[in-house]
Amino acid sequence: MILNKDTAKKTAELLLQIKAIKLSPSEPFNWASGWKSPIYCDNRVTLSYPPVRVFLKEEIAKIAELEYGKPDVIAGVATGAIAIGILVAQELGVPFVYVRPEPKKHGRKNQIEGHLESGQNVVVIEDLISTGNSSLNAVAALKEAGAVVKGMVAIFSYGFDIATENFKEKNVSLTTLSNYDNLLEQALESNYITQKELATLQEWRANPSEWNQ
Repeated sequence: MILNKDTAKKTAELLLQIKAIKLSPSEPFNWASGWKSPIYCDNRVTLSYPPVRVFLKEEIAKIAELEYGKPDVIAGVATGAIAIGILVAQELGVPFVYVRPEPKKHGRKNQIEGHLESGQNVVVIEDLISTGNSSLNAVAALKEAGAVVKGMVAIFSYGFDIATENFKEKNVSLTTLSNYDNLLEQALESNYITQKELATLQEWRANPSEWNQ
């Protein structure tokens, strides 16, 4: 879900400007999953641009508080959302923890790093939603530790049906600053892509695992 069309448009515009998102229908990227994709998103790039990271921090903080109430703790999903999560926690003036994909193999063998008490209200921050599996894995770890997960806020989502189904199945509320549909709308409006490239990009999103050039 997206709360604000203007925010979605502005987020997409900024991500394209700083090349955090690259669109290349004619020369697709290879994802780690083996999928060929005409889009590549690396929101860590936003950290190198102070005005952009301030915008994202403020918008995510506003959404978190508006949608879920001021949380006791902000949790970032490692590793992509650690930095933006810290910025959001600072904006809200609340503690921060982050969640590893799995417990460490040594030391205290933590999966959740930082101080978290059972019963605390938590909003989870993500940088990018694809299938949602890694994000929901973090939610499961937080719940197992006794946290009350109010919901999740992410910078961007590809809008895959499988992600919608996964979040619904786990009964986790997700709000994103922007998504694939808003990105394509902004990219076309700014002449970043042509109408023909738009069709290719829409075809990919409809069936990403089977799509090829």
